[in-house]
Amino acid sequence: MKPRDVVLEQIHHHETRPVPFTLGWEGDVGERLDRHYGGPHWRERLTPYLVHTGAVEPWPLTKIDEARSRDAYGTVWRLDLRPFHIERPALAAPSFDNYRFPEPAAFLRGEEDVKRALETCATCADSFLIAGQGWGLFERSWTIRGFENALMDVVAEEDFYGELLDRLTNLYLAMLAGNLKLPADAVMFGDDWGDQRGVIIGPARWRKLLKPRWARLYEAVHKAGKLVITHCCGNITDVVPDAIEIGLDVLESCQPEAMDVYALKLKYGDKLTFWGGLGSQSTIPRGTPADIRREVRRLCREMGRRGGYILAPAKSLQPETPTENAAAVVEAFTNQDA
Repeated sequence: MKPRDVVLEQIHHHETRPVPFTLGWEGDVGERLDRHYGGPHWRERLTPYLVHTGAVEPWPLTKIDEARSRDAYGTVWRLDLRPFHIERPALAAPSFDNYRFPEPAAFLRGEEDVKRALETCATCADSFLIAGQGWGLFERSWTIRGFENALMDVVAEEDFYGELLDRLTNLYLAMLAGNLKLPADAVMFGDDWGDQRGVIIGPARWRKLLKPRWARLYEAVHKAGKLVITHCCGNITDVVPDAIEIGLDVLESCQPEAMDVYALKLKYGDKLTFWGGLGSQSTIPRGTPADIRREVRRLCREMGRRGGYILAPAKSLQPETPTENAAAVVEAFTNQDA
């Protein structure tokens, strides 16, 4: 089977061997692995099961100076530090007075960029193609208002917050038009609904404020004949059945430090595909190479049972990952029978 076929088998809940995987890295991890292996040839072992592309620019930025940039919504960011963070939100108060909401054209890529996206789709046709939509409704709401302000809006300014979400939903539907023209298999959103304790705004408010609006977006993707993937960090156990109900096909990240991914697979594995599951805060940086190999074998065996699983770290390999642990991930992913 081609890599795309393997991924589709898993999404259709059919077991495959090997289990498809993705593996990314940040900082100097790639360069250290090049030195470890004596060159970049190890990268050829990473089967391109899934390939990302897109016809939208989800986060257009205008540089202010060497340290700061302004996004299309008007929020000023410090991007020279890790982690990057908001310096000044676009809306300091819960009001749209004198505020101009961005138009879809600000996010739709130009002709040349779309041409390159189509070329990616053509040259990577054997892979499962994902059109990226970028940050989601909850995350974008707090980047416009500031995190603490947005959380207060949820409780004290619900009408304003609901209007903000409606404006974002309509904008995202217009942005989707660009991605839905691509011959991609799925559209991928990103919205961190949880922290490691649970749903940030609580399950009840999530169901009232976010669920119906996400349902509109998921429906638009499905009407175009594509699958829905959502990246979501944190513990969202309480709303997983709700996400399934409104049409989520694949849940990505699946942090084992936040959720019991094995229990979720047992409960919902016939309805939802899980993508991730290898601990980026625990096993990868703090375990031994043997721990990593052991956990990857378990993920392939238990999460991969009856399909519905794509192997991956919960996050890309972070700069603090020891070289020997990064190499153990590469070898465990690419030699699953060892």
